[in-house]
Amino acid sequence: MSASTSTSTIATHFHFAGRTVSRMGYGAMQLAGPHVFGPPKDRAACLSVLRTAIDAGVDHIDTSDFYGPHVTNQIIREALHPYPAKLTMVTKIGARRDDQGEWLAAASPQELRSAVEDNLRNLGLDVLDVVNLRIFGHGLTQGSIGRQVEVMLQLQEEGLIRHIGLSNVTAAQVEEAQQRADIVCVQNMYNLVHRDDDALIDTLAAQGIAYVPFFPLGGFTPIQSGALSAIAARLQATPMQVALAWLLHRSPNILLIPGTASVAHLRENLQASQVSIPPEVLAELDAIGGNER
Repeated sequence: MSASTSTSTIATHFHFAGRTVSRMGYGAMQLAGPHVFGPPKDRAACLSVLRTAIDAGVDHIDTSDFYGPHVTNQIIREALHPYPAKLTMVTKIGARRDDQGEWLAAASPQELRSAVEDNLRNLGLDVLDVVNLRIFGHGLTQGSIGRQVEVMLQLQEEGLIRHIGLSNVTAAQVEEAQQRADIVCVQNMYNLVHRDDDALIDTLAAQGIAYVPFFPLGGFTPIQSGALSAIAARLQATPMQVALAWLLHRSPNILLIPGTASVAHLRENLQASQVSIPPEVLAELDAIGGNER
């Protein structure tokens, strides 16, 4: 069996964090400056992208206060506050930036609490819809995350966050977290050629839990990129559109959050949901990753 399903019709929505959301969301990381640090070159364009996304039906935005830092959330607030009632906002904590823009782990209880407070303040919210615990640093990537999950539960009990998610975690860490808390989503790297989470995706789908892949074109070799481009040309679509469409076909619990600071690129990304991939082409795409199951 291939990594993708062979159905020609794919679900457009998924029940997530107590709401039904479009599977095509928006990731806000690129609203910050180069290397996700500092202000953007064109703030007005960023505001336009956010407003256009909402007008186009996007109702799931992924962000973090360590983008910038603070910059992305402040732009979101300027563009969209007061927020549409149907909008589900997802943020993540567990990291910080130093003065040079380096990414550092920030997973102590006080750091996690401060990160939630920063997100609330900069987004202009009293409660966050979903907060992903993002695991950074070699010391945490394989070990227990129970201590951090307990902090998340405390923040939830205090009414600062509604739902808990996880990011950059192993299947064992997901299982550990689920023994303590209800987990509504997992956000990991996954794409056409990087499929380490195949089994995890299927497990989460059976549980009705969202899986949110990042880096939809990350880790491709030149040969793999060439094969994708050739298939995209046949489908009269861009490689990014085909990569996103493949993810939509992969499993109904996958929610996409492609990011951009360009309105034209945003519209192009959203059109990925309209790309039709015949079963035989899905098989070709599966073969690009060399991961037939």
